[in-house]
Amino acid sequence: MFTNSKGKVLFLATVYTHLAYFHIPFMQLLQNKGYEVHAAASPDGGGKEDVEATGAKCWDIPFSRSPYSPKNWRALKELCRLFEAYRFNLIHVHTPVAAFLGRFIARVKNQGPVLYTAHGFHFYRGAPLKNWLLYYPLERLAFRWTEGLIVINREDFESACRLGFEPGRNLFYVHGVGVDLGYYTSLSSIGEYVRAELGISSSDIIVTCVAEMSPNKNHMLLLSAWKKLSAEYSHCHLLLVGKGELMPVLQKKVRKEKIPRVYFLGYCRDVPQILRESDIFTLTSKREGLPKSIMEAMAAGKPVVATNVRGSRDLVEHGKTGFLVELGDTEGLFLALKSLIENEELRKTMGKAGREKIKDYSLDRVLNEMEAIYMRYL
Repeated sequence: MFTNSKGKVLFLATVYTHLAYFHIPFMQLLQNKGYEVHAAASPDGGGKEDVEATGAKCWDIPFSRSPYSPKNWRALKELCRLFEAYRFNLIHVHTPVAAFLGRFIARVKNQGPVLYTAHGFHFYRGAPLKNWLLYYPLERLAFRWTEGLIVINREDFESACRLGFEPGRNLFYVHGVGVDLGYYTSLSSIGEYVRAELGISSSDIIVTCVAEMSPNKNHMLLLSAWKKLSAEYSHCHLLLVGKGELMPVLQKKVRKEKIPRVYFLGYCRDVPQILRESDIFTLTSKREGLPKSIMEAMAAGKPVVATNVRGSRDLVEHGKTGFLVELGDTEGLFLALKSLIENEELRKTMGKAGREKIKDYSLDRVLNEMEAIYMRYL
């Protein structure tokens, strides 16, 4: 499989699910150019099978998302062994813990150049002080081990400049991880099987949130607003797509407070079809880089209600492609969703505007942007 390759490229992230969800097109881009692609991450949470299906060689590294976890010492040792066994022509790192350790060991072990995609720095306007005290100094330190930094929103671009990176030399802005616009167009002839499976009428309203059930995604805000909405609109349904540590807590809240018409769908492979059958998309995160779920919803022609945070506000134009609400503003979220529930024409107008805007974030465009960066270092 790997004979006569031009060289070896490693994709490194804390968990395989990140690589599977965001980076398979870029792995395939390099494979098509003749490079041998490897991937290293923790197998916790799945995703490894999807990465292996591309033909990439996978290496299990027991990273923890917490920078304080002792598991990362073992991950450091495993990473050393991998870099002693292979020399990579290019290493593309993602997610804070894996990116920091990967850049450090790559330099120690004399690996090839390292690219880091910041999917949203953990230090940002409004971030907790502890984030600034931990992550900002680490990124200042890792500057010397980073041949190229890729950012996906304007705020991070400005932060990267302050860290010492120079646009066009070792700092690059790309339009996220891209979304396949053609794929959403091809779904137009598929029936409404999601509604059928859930017993939801074609005339009812579906509001969908696609997000990992973690504290950052802030589902509690959404459920608080939904409790009020569901009491006022009996024809509305909330689909929660994703899983995570907070799923049992959220399910308990729904049961205890008897919040109706909330569906926990877990991990789903048919997210595009779910979005196609939805009427409104919402994301209430406390922090984002450039959320792919919003990009997909806009590609599906859906209006978006999101919190006014970095990344989300790069995509959602308030009053044009959807609405932005402030963190903690339950009433504002309620009113934004209410206005879309009650106005079908507004949903259509905003959905159409969103699909037009998201053309700038098409997968084809992002593949071209990334190809230029990869070739610069390879």
